[in-house]
Amino acid sequence: MSDATASNFTPAPLDSSKRTWLLTASCAGAVGAGFAAVPFVSSFQPSEKAKAAGAAVEVDISDIKPGELKRAEWRGKPIWILRRTPEMLESLKKDVAELADPHSERTAIPIPAYAKNDWRSIKPEYLVLIGICTHLGCSPVEKFTPGAQPSLPDNWPGGFFCPCHGSTFDFAGRVFKNKPAPDNLEVPRYTYLSDSKLLIGDDKKA
Repeated sequence: MSDATASNFTPAPLDSSKRTWLLTASCAGAVGAGFAAVPFVSSFQPSEKAKAAGAAVEVDISDIKPGELKRAEWRGKPIWILRRTPEMLESLKKDVAELADPHSERTAIPIPAYAKNDWRSIKPEYLVLIGICTHLGCSPVEKFTPGAQPSLPDNWPGGFFCPCHGSTFDFAGRVFKNKPAPDNLEVPRYTYLSDSKLLIGDDKKA
């Protein structure tokens, strides 16, 4: 082929059906390689539908030391598990006169029957709460050290504080009087699978 002929040579356009076949084959090969590298990973994870439906979650509590708070997540909500000390439990008896709903009698946020007690839990030692303020949905922070502190009263007994609007809650998640939050923090349904494991979101399984 002469130089002139070569310079004027234009490759024939690829037939559209061939182009489609090549692209399909390439994509199929890439996908196949992906499956070979990570076989059936999705089968080991909860489906998005199950997550949206609020599938129950297991939480190991064996590593929580007295006075510590562990966080988990259920239905996209923060879950708190607090292992209360004897001092924290004792403070609950002193808070009653200062609380808006000390015996969880309000019905706007129902509480499971097994948590309708002064410590609002199945076992006094472990408190399980949804960590969302009942005012406007902010997330309170732990203020476990008693005594005077910025934004808290001088006789602060310890508990939780919502920095957004100033609501305060005791070590059972009960809201103090004259605060923006209208109700106590919510207790989710839960059960003990063992002494060291909780199931959050389902209280019917043994």
